[in-house]
Amino acid sequence: MRRVRRPIKQEINLPAPHINQVQVIASGERYRLVVCGRRWGKTVVGQIEIANAALDGKACWWVAPTYNMAEHVWRELKSASRDLPVTVSERLRRLDFPGGGWIAIKSAHTPDNLRGAGLDFVVLDEAAFMEPAIWPQIIRPMLLDKQGHALFLSSPHGKNWFWENFTRATTTPNWDRFQYTSYDNPLIDPAELDAIRLSTPDRIWQEEYMARFTDDSGQVFRGLAEATTAPLHAQPSGQRCVFGVDWGRENDYTAIVVMDAVTRHVLAYDHFNQVSWSLQRGRLRALYDRWQPSVIYAESNSIGAPNIEALQQEGLPIRPFATTAASKPALIEALALAIERREIALIPGQTLIDELANYRMERLPAGGYRYAAPSGLHDDLVIALALAYHATRYATPSISFA
Repeated sequence: MRRVRRPIKQEINLPAPHINQVQVIASGERYRLVVCGRRWGKTVVGQIEIANAALDGKACWWVAPTYNMAEHVWRELKSASRDLPVTVSERLRRLDFPGGGWIAIKSAHTPDNLRGAGLDFVVLDEAAFMEPAIWPQIIRPMLLDKQGHALFLSSPHGKNWFWENFTRATTTPNWDRFQYTSYDNPLIDPAELDAIRLSTPDRIWQEEYMARFTDDSGQVFRGLAEATTAPLHAQPSGQRCVFGVDWGRENDYTAIVVMDAVTRHVLAYDHFNQVSWSLQRGRLRALYDRWQPSVIYAESNSIGAPNIEALQQEGLPIRPFATTAASKPALIEALALAIERREIALIPGQTLIDELANYRMERLPAGGYRYAAPSGLHDDLVIALALAYHATRYATPSISFA
């Protein structure tokens, strides 16, 4: 543990910085930008810096995109200063130190609530996820009268305002910048990161772990042209195939994707809407009679559950898949990785390729991604394809998969 000491004998317990964190702390520039991969340790740098400033009698803010994101920082700062005569205000999320310095936790969710008195030091945590106006219009003016300092900490989030400041930092007076990958934390075993790389789509890996700024279009599926290699009108290897089904009724489509269980070639797909549930089940039953899939995975949310139950009563080997905030990203990321690595082959078909090409992801400030089609477009075939691929990976052990 690093014990930060001051002449008045104040002590605060903080983790000791590793060698790359020391480089940031040692920089004397007024404005410092740190872009880093996951688990590099940016929060430790921020805590050390803000504690040093508060112990020197400075007025300090820790600003995060939301209060929930800053909650762990608030808890850790309170714990680290427990041996000091610090006044704690839970209502204001503020620590007041004996020397006159203080730390307040703030949220950038409502920018107008950030306006206030001048500051000596501010940490902008996950700065890339804040509104572009937060820094130039609100935070920076609050540093003017005291010539305060700012520490920007973030993982990349496309080429937005944070990236623009990062690119200018090398030629702008009073600015310094640092860029570290997850491998630059000497406390992490590189083999652990290597293992994560094997199961992570390239865009996510580059942004979250290699700390590289990527184009902010948010495209999920890459290499579609290279993956469109499955022959038309093929038959499943050994007569073994699987289905993926996404239900729809009015605005959305019901989509069915047929995939070879061994080669993972897409064999066929169908999508339709404005059809009653009984007719939709009949259409699926007709496809079942033709292809005889070993297993069918269908989305069970809402309207899916009664359709699945009815088809199970008819003897179809259909299984439910509940799409949740946790299960959907894993489902989509597995499909994206498989397409990138040519582990599945798509058939030519403009509707399927267009849906895949238009599908987008949004990086969430607290970590993880939100996946969806752009407004006005559809993703039914994307979900059906992802469920078919899921079926080739997780169907019953009696089915032999390559």
